[in-house]
Amino acid sequence: MSALFPATSMPDRDWWTALWPDPVNVLRQLGIRPDMTVLDLCCGDGYFTAPLAKLVAGKIYALDLDPTMIKKAKAEVARQGASVLRWLTADARQIAELVPEPVDYVLMANTFHGVPDQAGLAHTVKAVLRPNGLFGILNWHVMLREQSIMLGEPRGPRTDMRMTPEAVAKIVEPAGFRRTDLVQLPPYHYAIIFECEV
Repeated sequence: MSALFPATSMPDRDWWTALWPDPVNVLRQLGIRPDMTVLDLCCGDGYFTAPLAKLVAGKIYALDLDPTMIKKAKAEVARQGASVLRWLTADARQIAELVPEPVDYVLMANTFHGVPDQAGLAHTVKAVLRPNGLFGILNWHVMLREQSIMLGEPRGPRTDMRMTPEAVAKIVEPAGFRRTDLVQLPPYHYAIIFECEV
């Protein structure tokens, strides 16, 4: 996994909870609605997967490369009494082959910075979205890692891996997207939302 996503690892759940005590509210701010079908891309241990599954009444696909993360995410979804249409243990570049229907929204939280071929991934995401579907990327603000303090310790990716919204847009838009929104998620994050052009 580290070869594909350098300097990316799943943090302890306690500081996710401290950072985002209300994950459903974060998902709503990102424009995710109950009537949508969603792909949680690089879902990790399910911190967003479980509330997302509840928000969209189970109309969700969840993918992660790491089977250990999928196992944890499944347990969290079950603990919260939710369900997922299909769990996918695979490389994110395979989604066009694995997701059996076009989706309304692709969510990628805290991992875009570590993707080696970001432009290629953007093209792959476009291939699984419905016309006018949305691609939401939740990212760390560009700042020194030493300044991203949570529960007394520096958190997040290395300083040199962090991306501005403009840098993300420059990569994603040529794949057939247009930026529609930028959501500030204090203290350390933003989400940039793209719409798939027809």
